[in-house]
Amino acid sequence: MDNPQTSNPNSSAPKIERVRHELKRRSLTVSSLEKITPGMLRIELAGEDLADFVSLAPDDHIKIFVAGAGEEMERRDYTPRRYDNDARTLIIDFAIHEAGPVTQWALDARLGDKLEIGGPRGSAVVSSDIKNWLLIGDETALPAIGRRIEETGGDAHVTAIVAVADGAEHQVFQTDAQLETHWAHRPLSQATDASALLAILRTVELAPGTFVWIAAEASVTRALRAHLVEERGYPLSWIKASGYWVKGKADTTEKFE
Repeated sequence: MDNPQTSNPNSSAPKIERVRHELKRRSLTVSSLEKITPGMLRIELAGEDLADFVSLAPDDHIKIFVAGAGEEMERRDYTPRRYDNDARTLIIDFAIHEAGPVTQWALDARLGDKLEIGGPRGSAVVSSDIKNWLLIGDETALPAIGRRIEETGGDAHVTAIVAVADGAEHQVFQTDAQLETHWAHRPLSQATDASALLAILRTVELAPGTFVWIAAEASVTRALRAHLVEERGYPLSWIKASGYWVKGKADTTEKFE
């Protein structure tokens, strides 16, 4: 295997365009529900408010608002998995291993139920010139990973490394891109342990010009990023890493610059 420290001459940072969107609150209705795996619930939302919905990047986030214990609304970030302005529909995938307020709403949802969302506030659009992608994440990142895979063109190659509980959580993606998927099995109780993902990542060769996208629990993301930068000398400018959740802290994320 080539050493990425010598075989990866990325001469410049990839172009990432940051686009701001008009913030708008939208009232939607549950139009379908599907358990796509034992641990992932897909809900389609519909409504005229989606006529001007915009989400330009697969890792965009919307805010979902549900009633809290008191007068305050609970809000959580979720990925727009797929949307259709003409059909006025938006699909959200809910990882249901933790029963927080929004997850509980999703578990209890029935056709015709109402839901309010806001955003996305903005999109970070990575250059379409990139032809090699390495996507690494856990269950919470699967909606963004799946959307990136499905929206990537046929002249690109995508490698995905995803940590899930077991084989029942594997998903199938429809894409024109060349796709190589690795599933790292570990119990949900070990979701803060990066070893399963690291074991696979160490076997993956990084072709020149590969954009690396990482999202998982914050400590896992930190370990994966450190492996790439410190052990393999991969340039930070070609990595986008996020802690989609932080163990023990509700509604908390971490970004790594």
